[in-house]
Amino acid sequence: MMDFSGIYEDQQFWRGKEVSRVEARDIPGTNCYCDEDAMNAIRSRIAPYSSGGIHFIDSGNYHYMTRIWLEKISEPFSLLVFDNHTDMQPPAFGGLLSCGGWIYDSVMELPLLKRVILIGPDEEAFSRVESEIQEKVEFLSREKLLEMEEAQVCAFVSKHVGKLPLYISVDKDVLCKDDADTNWSQGDMRLNTMLECLKRVREICAEGILGVDICGECDVAESGNSALNDRANATLLECFLSAYGSEDHDGNKNEITGGNR
Repeated sequence: MMDFSGIYEDQQFWRGKEVSRVEARDIPGTNCYCDEDAMNAIRSRIAPYSSGGIHFIDSGNYHYMTRIWLEKISEPFSLLVFDNHTDMQPPAFGGLLSCGGWIYDSVMELPLLKRVILIGPDEEAFSRVESEIQEKVEFLSREKLLEMEEAQVCAFVSKHVGKLPLYISVDKDVLCKDDADTNWSQGDMRLNTMLECLKRVREICAEGILGVDICGECDVAESGNSALNDRANATLLECFLSAYGSEDHDGNKNEITGGNR
């Protein structure tokens, strides 16, 4: 777990598990935007860990952490993202990695990233994404999710995974408010639908999962429903642990990055 805010201290899902905690609250310049000094500090602290394993990375303000995990991958791969937002904004300021632009940066800067499968944002938001980026994305919109049966959503995922090793990034803001409480605008997906999609991924490419990260906590300074997120985190953790076993794609022992042992 990446400890940017302390949000996991009151959650229970990680207790009793083999957990590695990466302290990041003392690193300045990390909230929503991450400057070069902050990136280098983060890289130094996660140096002992591979992209493999299950990484909890705090709220969506820190979703750019996925980009930093991805740069550790050393083979061609695809990226599966569940998110209510595109996270494909070009950088407004040079040298800053942002929670709203990390997928854009990944596509532009990581040549081993061959394809992005993005599930959740609305069609209007995706229409504003640069065409050069759109060409590398398989997209399932919020509007389509509302129209489709669960089996159809799973079929979409099945169609686009399995060709290359896969990294999975989950932002819980794609979920409806009955299943998560985040500090960003939320979608309509049910947690059960996401779980069925992830089970389908397991069936197709369990041996080719490079790593997983999960974000979408509420703001630690506000009165969000962290207990609801705790339950969602526990469910997702169990899904990933049971689906992908105790070793990552490279045969290393999987562990959770964050929280106290």
